[in-house]
Amino acid sequence: MRAKRKTMEIWRVFSGDDGDSPCERKKIDFPAPNELGHTSGLHPAEGVVFRKWEADYDYDFHAAPRSHFVVMLEGVLEMEVGGGEKRRLDPGTVFLAGDTTGQGHIMRAFAGPGRHLFIPLE
Repeated sequence: MRAKRKTMEIWRVFSGDDGDSPCERKKIDFPAPNELGHTSGLHPAEGVVFRKWEADYDYDFHAAPRSHFVVMLEGVLEMEVGGGEKRRLDPGTVFLAGDTTGQGHIMRAFAGPGRHLFIPLE
């Protein structure tokens, strides 16, 4: 029997004190299961934005326009943060873009074209 997961890990990029945008793992906690399975608490959001990008997508350093979840649907992006650290974002990856000030991050197509969605947070 498989062990039940009580957390889910996502990537989080945020504005560091030095102006860089570090990347770290963030845990999403799940309380005891109910009839829907394991469900996290509510994360207040403003809506959903759908986005398509081409195989040559390459967006240099930029800060996120607002804090938002990014959910990868198709294609693969590579995210680079300050110091040259890189993360591969495959379909099914969720990350929290919260680096709204400072240098920001780079996003480039690794395998595309692709689609993802933004969930802007309040």
